[in-house]
Amino acid sequence: MAKVTKEMALEYHEEGKPGKIEIVPTKPYSSQRDLALAYSPGVAFPCLEIEKDPEDAYRYTNKGNLVGVISNGTAVLGLGDIGALAGKPVMEGKALLFKIFAGLDAFDIEINEKDPDKVIEIVKAISPTFGGINLEDIKAPECFTIEKRLKEECEIPIMHDDQHGTAIISGAGLLNALLIQGKKIKDIKLVVNGAGAAAISCTKLYVALGVDPENVVMCDSKGVIRSDREGLTGEKKKFATKRDLHTLSEAMVDADVFLGLSVKGVLTPEMIKTMAPKPIVFALANPDPEITYEEAIDSRPDVIVATGRSDYPNQINNVIGFPYIFRGALDCGATGINEEMKIAAVHAIADLARLPVPAVVDEAYGRNNIKFGRDYILPKPLDPRLLLSVAPAVAEAADKSGIAKRPIKNWDEYQNKLRSLMGDDGKMMRRLADLAREDKRRVVICEGNTDNMLRAAVRLAHDGVCRPVVLGNEEMIEKRANRLGLDLAGIEIVNPRHDREEVTRHRYASILATKKGRQGYTYALALEKMYDRSYFGMMMVEAGDADSCLVATYSAGESIAGDMADIIGIQDGFNHFATMHILNTRKGTYFIADTAVNPDADTSALVDIARLCDQSVRFFAQEPVMAMLSYSNFGSSKKKEATMVADAVKILHEKYPEIKVDGEMQVDFALNTRRRDERYPFNSIKGKEVNTLIFPNLTAANVTGKLMLSMGIGSIIGPIQIGLKKPVYFVNGNASESEIYDIVTISAVEASLKHK
Repeated sequence: MAKVTKEMALEYHEEGKPGKIEIVPTKPYSSQRDLALAYSPGVAFPCLEIEKDPEDAYRYTNKGNLVGVISNGTAVLGLGDIGALAGKPVMEGKALLFKIFAGLDAFDIEINEKDPDKVIEIVKAISPTFGGINLEDIKAPECFTIEKRLKEECEIPIMHDDQHGTAIISGAGLLNALLIQGKKIKDIKLVVNGAGAAAISCTKLYVALGVDPENVVMCDSKGVIRSDREGLTGEKKKFATKRDLHTLSEAMVDADVFLGLSVKGVLTPEMIKTMAPKPIVFALANPDPEITYEEAIDSRPDVIVATGRSDYPNQINNVIGFPYIFRGALDCGATGINEEMKIAAVHAIADLARLPVPAVVDEAYGRNNIKFGRDYILPKPLDPRLLLSVAPAVAEAADKSGIAKRPIKNWDEYQNKLRSLMGDDGKMMRRLADLAREDKRRVVICEGNTDNMLRAAVRLAHDGVCRPVVLGNEEMIEKRANRLGLDLAGIEIVNPRHDREEVTRHRYASILATKKGRQGYTYALALEKMYDRSYFGMMMVEAGDADSCLVATYSAGESIAGDMADIIGIQDGFNHFATMHILNTRKGTYFIADTAVNPDADTSALVDIARLCDQSVRFFAQEPVMAMLSYSNFGSSKKKEATMVADAVKILHEKYPEIKVDGEMQVDFALNTRRRDERYPFNSIKGKEVNTLIFPNLTAANVTGKLMLSMGIGSIIGPIQIGLKKPVYFVNGNASESEIYDIVTISAVEASLKHK
């Protein structure tokens, strides 16, 4: 994982709107009528309904989808007691994770109070606002009292994630590690180093899963917690031992499992060597574990190791659990989060790791062989199946244990609801960036003399997404970098006009003239073109000197498209190439084409565009369901444009029946499955949600994408080239740094896949 510097982190939190979250209205507010319904006088009616029946708050407010992330900042991870206000960035981050992984809204609330009784009083007083409360970063032993009292006195799900989140995730990892090692949980000897909130909670949950309390030895900074030690807290007394053990080294002899929630470096390879055969080591101190992953693995060949770090296998990461646990608890109206629900989450997570890993997860982590075993005992945090597995398991356990006020009655409908929450929210680009990092390709950025291009190149190099090659004048680029405060480490600068590139220019000109001689390219013309950065960059790819390329254009896309087709060539079996944009909206991810290349598409072009989109949407790990758009619905107009689209659909159905596509249809019927199926029950994509829109002409597609972006309806990625033989992309020269970053990332992934 790329190093995070202070400057990067501060800029991330400050740029644009300070912080990481905002409130977005969910109802219309454009007219006076809307405002009258939203506030006065309309708001009085739901208020009175809730006064009569408090449960109606879940019908008329966002209570059922709202979590409070509450902390007093006394035990902020890795930072300690830094205070309520200083802990706010962490709580905002937790709120962001709730949203992107489980579709839950969250408010972060920082309480400037350390007295447990007062904290309890404050949280209890504001609890009617929320459907659930996530307590965070509150130090032990006060956190035990605070959580226990609030769970007793409030009728909503409340969980201190520092305790139970780590317990649930590590518990799932423990079950799977024991399965791999061939051990039974009731027989194992467990050594726990650390006696804080997380360590106590983990140990309690392990006992609930089957660990014999008599086989547990817990250590703190003073050594083994023995029953004859004075001044033990009530929580430590529960795990005090009478055995003649005093140090961690002594406790580790013949132990089956080590659980560390303590400090860096406390565990040594020698201690691991004294453990029982086939040991399990969970070194979870953050940011640096009790023993490094390398040291633990090198200590003996039969050990399974997990840490809290994302750069090693078997990460114990709370994000695998808490968003989905609260999702399930809120959806069934649970009055709390009990042991049955936590254990259900443990088993759901453990079971998921044993299932075959889908391609989307392989792609997210740049591997094609992730499977259950010593290096994969837990699902990856970006596994989209977590939402569909953990939330239902938690909701079902709440129902069976009798604390679900609104039990789920139709589980198929509930699964569909969860799927609808799985909007992209950046997950797609995170997966692609992770994939690109596994096989860093050499990517040419043709326009190095602009601020955003250079910023993006530096960020790509810093993040390890690719090996950027920037074209331009070295001196000018270095001056620009100094002005922008950019470090050019990892950036290769090539000046096509430099004398030392003369041999390269001649070689590229010879290749191009030979390839395109019958299309009017003389050697002299080709050589002249090589002084143009765009041509030079594309020829680097064509000649095999680079893996992909990004060209900047300041005019309509079709002006550069012809050059791209001339130099790189169109995929075999196609007569056209095209561009596609990805729209990330609150409803989900949509793909639209052609957005920039074919100004006057005919039937043949539309067929090619649909076929290319089918390929490309699968590249992004989605199942394409396409609608061919028009102002007409299924033959309602006989005008030329409508019949052209209808003819394209007919050809696709006859020659490519495996492609899920239909039309011609208006966009509202394309995106409203129920309306489409009721009005046109004969359609061939009946019951399927359309995610890919093929427009009848360039104007319609281009305007639609830019209109949605300008109106803030969602984020947009593109244009993405589809249909050339090699990954050469173009972008408007005024594109933002993020737009450039995303397109280069996609081109790097495509280059990697073509290389493999």
